[in-house]
Amino acid sequence: MSAMKDVLEQKVAEACQELFGIEVSIELTRPEEQFGDFATNVALQLSKQVGKNPREIGEELVVKLRETLASEVSDVSVAGPGFINLKLSDVALIGSLKAQPAKSLDGKVVVAEYSNPNAFKAMHAGHLYTSVVGDSIANLMEQAGATVHRVNFGGDVGLHVGKTMWGIIKSLGNEDIDALLAVDLDSPEERAQWLSDRYVEGNNAYEGEAKEEIVEYNKQVYAIHSEDDHDSPFAQIYWTCRQWSYDYFQYFYETINVKPFDKYYPESSTSPIGMAKVKELLEQGVLENSDGAVVFKGENYGLHTRVFQTREGLPTYEAKDLGLIVAKNDDYHFDKSVVITGNDIIEYMKVVLKVVEQFAPELATATKHLTHGLVKMEGGEKMSSRKGNTLGALDVINSAAEAVKQIGDQTEQEDITLGAVKYAFLKQRTGGDIIYDPKESVSLEGNSGPYLQYSHARARSILRKGEAGELNEDASLEAGERSLVRKITEYTEVVDQAVDDLMPHHVCAYLYELAQVFNRFYEGNRVIDDPRQSLRLALVKTYADTLQNGLKLLGIAAPEQM
Repeated sequence: MSAMKDVLEQKVAEACQELFGIEVSIELTRPEEQFGDFATNVALQLSKQVGKNPREIGEELVVKLRETLASEVSDVSVAGPGFINLKLSDVALIGSLKAQPAKSLDGKVVVAEYSNPNAFKAMHAGHLYTSVVGDSIANLMEQAGATVHRVNFGGDVGLHVGKTMWGIIKSLGNEDIDALLAVDLDSPEERAQWLSDRYVEGNNAYEGEAKEEIVEYNKQVYAIHSEDDHDSPFAQIYWTCRQWSYDYFQYFYETINVKPFDKYYPESSTSPIGMAKVKELLEQGVLENSDGAVVFKGENYGLHTRVFQTREGLPTYEAKDLGLIVAKNDDYHFDKSVVITGNDIIEYMKVVLKVVEQFAPELATATKHLTHGLVKMEGGEKMSSRKGNTLGALDVINSAAEAVKQIGDQTEQEDITLGAVKYAFLKQRTGGDIIYDPKESVSLEGNSGPYLQYSHARARSILRKGEAGELNEDASLEAGERSLVRKITEYTEVVDQAVDDLMPHHVCAYLYELAQVFNRFYEGNRVIDDPRQSLRLALVKTYADTLQNGLKLLGIAAPEQM
């Protein structure tokens, strides 16, 4: 069923065409409730073309719309300089509850790339953020009908691995796999942190006297892959520690309850593809030699120069990303690729995509790069994995769990903890820095995940006290009932906007407003043992289902009781 908004927009456009002979695109907005259910400024838009005062145009349109929208609206009026307000009839309003979000991506294949942790390092709060946001954005695209493939990309080769391997071997005293296995590390989290500590040691050494030695370690890591070496002592340590990282990734994703990834692309798998493409583009003149390295002169396109192959003949991140884009398309033949990263690589990605544009413009066009800022605890400082002062991904979860314990005995503590963290991240518009306050995130009274979870549980509790009837379209609504129905009908529009913008915060803002409207309804309208009990229970159920659906898009559980 088409959303009522779409129906009204079409009929208003037809009225403009009939009255003034002008084709116009109508975009209805939602005014404050006392003014109506929808509003349009089309009279102001047409004023110059028609040569009349907007108010006069509005009054002509009102006469026409009262005739053509007789079955949909109960009132049409002009306000101010020429705004037209439309109030739906109760029948049309209740009928709008049947509308579903648009299937704007129906039949499309989408690859959603996010999280992207590096092996040999612990995951930080930024990984938690992009995992949560990426999961929700993927949910939104699935809601819109797309076949979504969730993928992950991370460094299992590269200088950071060379630094970590240096730290590991120095810590062990030699290249002895038995010495590594003897280290007292019981959990995936402990192993990841141990590797991260070795990385910090290696990074500090790289900035000191061990640079040349670490460069050789880096080359040795690449050699392990090119030679398929699994037997040398160095290789045994490498493969064991890489698996530790992969086990940690799996543990982390299960802990935060996000949907599984379809594929993890290690840089070791995209490097050969990228290097082959670099060679091809060098021969074509897209890339060029520069002091022994292979570069792209981005200045020719208003960008900056970046290196795609080092003087030592090794691939850079740029080459690996080239390989990744090619590999993703070979695997999934995507119509759209969404990549979510920190905003520190905005200019970097512009260069990579400009290079892709030179050999596959359709892939560059189909790729959407979304970015976010830093995640900081309330009062926190900027973090740096190189210095070891990172805010760990699971540290954020643990801080929320501690805060949940302070608000009382909870039956669904894990769901509440994750709901608090996820909502705290998702309610903020993607793009800027994220300040996370554990106490605020678990509040049952503010704009928080637990508040919405409690609102859902409260509604389900009401429903257990009686049997909901059918919400007949010919029902007559009282004021409080109408306000609730009106707010529920906004759900499809909000989801459509969130899909178009790839911004989950639209859903968060709506769900918070919806819960507030429901609370006002419940405070002012008796449900159980009221003559209108059957109808009102139907409204409560529709509200609870809508809230549950919205929370599901955010990856947040909707407990039946709290």
